[in-house]
Amino acid sequence: MRVLVTGGAGYIGSTAVEIMRHQGFEISVLDDCSTGHADSVPSGVRFIQGSLLNEKEIAEALMGVDAVIHFAGKSLVGESVEKPDLYQRVNVGGTRNLLDGMHTAGVKKIVFSSSAATYGEPAVIPIKENAQTSPTNPYGATKLEIDHMIHAESEIRNIAAVSLRYFNVAGALNCDRGWLSERHNPETHLIPNVLRSSGETPVRIFGGDWPTPDGTCIRDYVHVIDLIDAHIKALNSLELGVHEIYNLGSGDGYSVRQVIAAAARAKGQEIPTIDSPRRTGDPAVLIADISKAKSILGWSPSRGIDEMVSDTLASFN
Repeated sequence: MRVLVTGGAGYIGSTAVEIMRHQGFEISVLDDCSTGHADSVPSGVRFIQGSLLNEKEIAEALMGVDAVIHFAGKSLVGESVEKPDLYQRVNVGGTRNLLDGMHTAGVKKIVFSSSAATYGEPAVIPIKENAQTSPTNPYGATKLEIDHMIHAESEIRNIAAVSLRYFNVAGALNCDRGWLSERHNPETHLIPNVLRSSGETPVRIFGGDWPTPDGTCIRDYVHVIDLIDAHIKALNSLELGVHEIYNLGSGDGYSVRQVIAAAARAKGQEIPTIDSPRRTGDPAVLIADISKAKSILGWSPSRGIDEMVSDTLASFN
């Protein structure tokens, strides 16, 4: 199968490219490298350094393609609050351009990297796919708008589509070119920041009195390799005229202190921390119900928090 990976120079996208090309997929990459890195794209892979805001570059990228895996877009919650128009233009407008380009090119298959941020602060945990969607930030709102757009596209233009909703991706892939890992600036994710904490810059624990077993927030994490496995399974499950939504995650979640303990085990030393007040708007627990992905896609995560942390640490070296 010939697959276009948008955002294929980024952390998750480049991991998808590496795994899929070794499984026999013929890969093309479209990425503007605004947050991705051109050196993450392996030699021999067709690479169009272009934008979803440019229809000609989209058309070029879609030439000879059977399906699309769509990772490209802006993804920082804080930035989305400061620049909602940017997120609307790039995420929603860019995806609209992509879907129109697919229609022109006759490409009928898409797997979209959505987000559990579409749910907002759910009333019931774990979160099922039929939970009420009420995003609490522009980033989540754009992902939800894209999900709706893709759903309409499946009905009107008979495309085959899957949206995958997940919270936190972690870990790294060791390949013949070295480690493919998170290369964000600034880094906002907990695991790399915990691993880089020091006495001068201890990791902050926002609240130790949450209604959880150890008093810290619980969040869902999934290893990037498991995540790509789900994308491939979703790609192989596509049906014309159908748009399916699946939640992905660990299935039970990990607390902040569990993540810190895993980092301490990986490094063989204590992790410097500092207690801080709760952050406004932080839910105590966010965990995805992954039973639908298990039963229909035959997917389940095989790597836990220790492997996510140890792979991330190994990628630093």
